[in-house]
Amino acid sequence: MTWGTFGVVHIITIILTAVLNIALYFALKYCSQRTQWIVLGVLSFAGIGAIIFNLVTWGSPLEYLPLHLCSLNALALPFAVWFKSEKLGNLLLLWSLGALFAIIINDASADFKLLSWTFVFYYFPHVLELGIPILMMKLGLVKLKAKCVISTVIITMVSYTLIHFINVWINSYCLTNGVTNPSGEIIQVNYMFSITPANPLLQLFHTLIPHEYWYMYLVVPVVVIYLGAIYGIHYLVTRKRKHGEVAAQ
Repeated sequence: MTWGTFGVVHIITIILTAVLNIALYFALKYCSQRTQWIVLGVLSFAGIGAIIFNLVTWGSPLEYLPLHLCSLNALALPFAVWFKSEKLGNLLLLWSLGALFAIIINDASADFKLLSWTFVFYYFPHVLELGIPILMMKLGLVKLKAKCVISTVIITMVSYTLIHFINVWINSYCLTNGVTNPSGEIIQVNYMFSITPANPLLQLFHTLIPHEYWYMYLVVPVVVIYLGAIYGIHYLVTRKRKHGEVAAQ
């Protein structure tokens, strides 16, 4: 049985993504903070394992470098947990969306056999890459800081810019030197989709700004609205709770 895209199996795994992270939250909720840190710290290395698996398994390291958003999340996650970094923790609230999109928009992985090693090393690390940044906030291990919005946007766009130049260099090098993948095709990469869009939303952005690299800047307002909603809701909930505590006194 293959994973598929938006079939019954795929939809179940999307629901299971939420179920697994909710279950992990309740499993850790009544544990000591030390235990919470250790458990999340150990689980935070799942994405690193997936990166190594992909580099070794597919025989084409240039096409599986950890340069997509979910891979950057995987690399940063252990540092966020083990160093208890608020700035990284807030940054990963955005970067964790890469893991969510990787599970929902799974076109390139739809033919993975369910519970095969390729599926396991794709699905479960993405589940944790999505969940752990949220769990750190929900468990009170890292605080939501609205002031981190600016650093989050800057770090994200600087990373995107650097990766675009890596894309350009790899594509030029492989084209000039005839570097091929195991299928015999000239390697051409598109990390963080800076060269061409890979889904309908990005295609819309590309239609509005039909230029590689620059079209992705239309994501910035979306990011600001998304983060603004998170911090705005947190502020309102926190203020309501404080007013309730004052009234109770």
